[in-house]
Amino acid sequence: MPETRSIEETVTGETATEAAATEEAVGATVDDGRGDLLDALAGHRTMLRHTVRDLTDEQAGLRTTVSELCLGGLIKHVTSVERVWTAFIQDGLPALGAVTDMTEEDWARRAEEFRMLPGETLAGVLEAYAEAARRTDEVVGALPDLDVTHPLPEAPWSEPGGRWSARRTLLHIIGETAQHAGHADIIRESLDGGRSMG
Repeated sequence: MPETRSIEETVTGETATEAAATEEAVGATVDDGRGDLLDALAGHRTMLRHTVRDLTDEQAGLRTTVSELCLGGLIKHVTSVERVWTAFIQDGLPALGAVTDMTEEDWARRAEEFRMLPGETLAGVLEAYAEAARRTDEVVGALPDLDVTHPLPEAPWSEPGGRWSARRTLLHIIGETAQHAGHADIIRESLDGGRSMG
């Protein structure tokens, strides 16, 4: 008889055993909402990964709308977002650097985040994303609390003198993941009619 899964397990990709392991990893005695935040992030990650199910490497690199975005590139970008902002949670400003210090080569490398490059595979992109997710969960789980803050770098979109707590940074990662999961859903539906839900 096939294993049955609850609606929550289907959407988040977590079984009850995995959820318990996540709770243990973040510390069951800490009641600062981090378990809920990590669960929300895990759910959005699952939706994003679901948009590339059963695709070839070539399909993962196709543009299906007027946008430059492709499915593999979106996952690469969200992976980069998780890595950089998780490093910010742990190490503060040095993890980000200043936008004003970025060179043309830096901007070109950033643009490559949104494309599948020659030699890249969907399996490799997904493994890198899984590793970034594991690192985020590990760093957030090890924090004494979510209230530690770091100054934000100088950037046109940052408030001068602004600071973000670990909690605010984690919410940013969740927001980026959710936004790009929506982008990915549109791209996948344009590709072959596949949708994350429905």
